[in-house]
Order: sequence, then C-alpha cells, then structure tokens
Amino acid sequence: MTSPRSSSARSLPARARVRTGAVAVVACLGLALAGCSSSGNDSLAQQANAGGEKGYVAGDGSVSEYAPEQRGEPVQFEAEMFDGSTVSAESLRGKPAVVNFWYAGCAPCRAEAPDLVALHHEYQDRAQFLGVNLRDQQPTAEAFERNYGVDYPSASDLNGAVLLALSDYVPPQAVPTTLVLDEQGRVAARVLGKADKSTLDALIKDTVTESA
Repeated sequence: MTSPRSSSARSLPARARVRTGAVAVVACLGLALAGCSSSGNDSLAQQANAGGEKGYVAGDGSVSEYAPEQRGEPVQFEAEMFDGSTVSAESLRGKPAVVNFWYAGCAPCRAEAPDLVALHHEYQDRAQFLGVNLRDQQPTAEAFERNYGVDYPSASDLNGAVLLALSDYVPPQAVPTTLVLDEQGRVAARVLGKADKSTLDALIKDTVTESA
C-alpha cells in the first residue's frame, strides 16, 4: 500500500501533511469494546447483534491523505446492492466518491450517519456516496437508513468481498472506515473510525477541487 502522508513522521517531505480529525482515544479496545457494538436501548443495535454477535473494534479517528503522485492503482471491487443490482469500482469513476463501511449495530456508525447524509446532500452533484454494509440483513440495513435519512445506496458485503478487495486500506477491525476516492478510483484519503464532519468535508473538497 502506498504510504500516507503523516505529520508524526518528521522525515517525510515537506509536502506531506495529515489532517487530524477528532481522534477518539481507542475507547473500543479492551473493556470498552462494548461501546462499539450495541447499547441496550437501541433497537437497531439489538437487531444487528441478535444471537450474541459483537461489533468490530472501532478505529481511532486517524486521518491519512495521499498526494496524487503517491496514490496506488485504482481500486477494484464488485458487490450486490440490496435491490439486487450490482455496483463496481469502475461504476464510481469519473468523479470523486466517498465509500463508507458500516453496520447498524456500530455506535460510531450511528453517530456519523447524520454528517454523512449532510455531506452527501452538499456534494451530490460533485461526488458520489456509497455505503458498504458489512453485517446486516436487508431489513436491518433499511431500518437504519430510514432512521437516519440515509438516501445514498449501500452494497451488502456479508461475504467480505469488498473488504478483502480494499484490505490495503480498510482494516477489518476498524469500523467505520471512510475512503475518499479520486475521479480515477484511487484512494485519496482515509478516515479510520468515526469521521469528523469538518475533516471529511475538507478531504472531499480537496479531491473535488482536483477534478474541477
């Protein structure tokens, strides 16, 4: 995987930079793991965790941004949408895209959903948005979307094919993760964990500006 720009590595070139969003201390590790699975009074979380399944460990909110010359090859994946149609990485090319990995029982996913919806509305003519649902059956996913007003599509990734295809950028234990792809389908930025709205807005804006 191409190395991201990181403010913590002083040996990197001066052009390197990183945006640090609201970093959630790794609260979902160890005894705090339950905070990333479900809350007792959240019906969506209860549905998603039926049968005693636990959620993934959330990311720490760290942000990586890749300069155009540092980006790897365009990503490749194909997935089935909940309506039975298919989506591929190729179908997202031509304009920037925001790809968000989520599931209903993930507390940070619920917390960031309103911000993702707002950014989708702001950039709907300039950037595409796609959710990738890692765990839920269709009724649970659709209940989440109704509850939070999510009006951009999501693919089902119960078999983990999209996660595997993007494993260089999306650790399986870091949910949510949000990728910003450039118009060529290359990863321009990544947020591990809950995306801070202003940070994600800046990442999308930078990528949209490149393609203008």
